[in-house]
Amino acid sequence: MPPFVTICAPTAGRIICTDACVDEGAAWLADHDPRFAMALAQCGPLPLRRKPDGFGQLLSAIVSQQVSVASANAIWKRLSEAQLTTQSQIMAATEEDLRAAGLSRQKIKYSRALAQEDIGFEALRDLPTQEVIQVLTKVTGVGVWTAEIYAMFSLGRADVFAPGDLALQEAAKALFDLPERPKERELGQLAEAWSPWRSVAARILWAYYHVAKDREGIR
Repeated sequence: MPPFVTICAPTAGRIICTDACVDEGAAWLADHDPRFAMALAQCGPLPLRRKPDGFGQLLSAIVSQQVSVASANAIWKRLSEAQLTTQSQIMAATEEDLRAAGLSRQKIKYSRALAQEDIGFEALRDLPTQEVIQVLTKVTGVGVWTAEIYAMFSLGRADVFAPGDLALQEAAKALFDLPERPKERELGQLAEAWSPWRSVAARILWAYYHVAKDREGIR
């Protein structure tokens, strides 16, 4: 088996590009904490989950906010069929068009705010993760969770976490036998020990959540 190769960007840090990158992170985490090894034994191989970057992926993240995975998939399918997934298409669409595709009034507002912001998505690829989050959260409707998910999956950042994610909180409670579900700050502090592979730790926890709760963790 060839050795793992970790790809790094000068300012962005480690980038997860292949399954081998995920395997490297998982091996590191399992070596540092036997509870991750236990979770991996139950969950099996972790998914790469890399997605393209750009407007469509951030719009997809907005669609996924506060709805189930099944609902988000259904809405995105309708948006795609209606050709309402690009910046220009959102700008040109009427409120009736967007509502017919399944967007709530609030998400229509967020989608338009994203389209009007005209973010330089290619430039985000080279920014440090914290700066990426700062840029994205300037958009109305794009919170820290959404920005973290974008950095994790669309930009491939290896060391970003989303401590406000309820599934991650529930999985951490179960895996680490905590007396109650950790709050965002507590989970963020716990996750510091998983650097430089916090994105892979998140993958493990989402997979463990799926096994433990028999539910989808994230779209």
